[in-house]
This record gives sequence, structure tokens and C-alpha cells, in this order.
Amino acid sequence: MKYAITRTIDNTNMASLKERTIEALKSEGFGVLTEIDMQATLKKKLNKDHLPHVILGACNPGYADQVITLEPLISTMLPCNVTIRQLPNGNHEVAAIDPAAAMGAVDNPAVQPLAIEVRDALQRVLDKI
Repeated sequence: MKYAITRTIDNTNMASLKERTIEALKSEGFGVLTEIDMQATLKKKLNKDHLPHVILGACNPGYADQVITLEPLISTMLPCNVTIRQLPNGNHEVAAIDPAAAMGAVDNPAVQPLAIEVRDALQRVLDKI
């Protein structure tokens, strides 16, 4: 099952790409609630070297309110993670969770149309970067 939507970007750097990603998220009503630097965390905790890799915890309050109203425990699946990572060839990948795939496990048919709306918004984010 495909659980993420992705876009590969060349000729950029992590700092610029992160800034562009955050701006694209804002344009679709998402804010970044959390940021995890996986490269630094894995180095600190396991003393392992990895290429740059950041996880942004993005939330659109309107969508979050709607889905929590329909299914309160869905909060265990929030926020929507968007990742930015450097690939071995020097390019970068931006990826976002596919909410329609993730929420497919939820036994509430009212959730799926909203999950599709969120996926479409995240796809527009990737398209704008």
C-alpha cells in the first residue's frame, strides 16, 4: 500500500527547501507544530551518521477540527508528517503522509472524504515547492 506522496527536487539545499516547504504548507492553511532533526537525533542517540533528514509535524486546524469531531481517537494519527531528506545522489525528497491511506484503517466512512481533501491539499503543497 502506498502511504506517502513524494516529490524529488534537485539543485537545492536543505535550508532553502525547508523554508519553501513551510511556505507552501502555509499557503494551504497548514502550520508546523513540531520539527524533528532525524540526522542530529540519530547521531546523538545511536552515534550513527545519516544524511540530513527533517520531519515537520504539519497541522491544518480546520481539517483537524473536522476530523476530530467525526472520530476523536484519530488524534493519534495527527499531525500530518511532512519529511525533507537529502538523497545519496545529492537531490532532496519531500514526502507527506497520505491521509487517505493512513485513515483507511478507521472504521468510519465519514472520515474518508475528509482524508482525501487533506491528501489533495498536501499534494498541492508538494506541487508548489
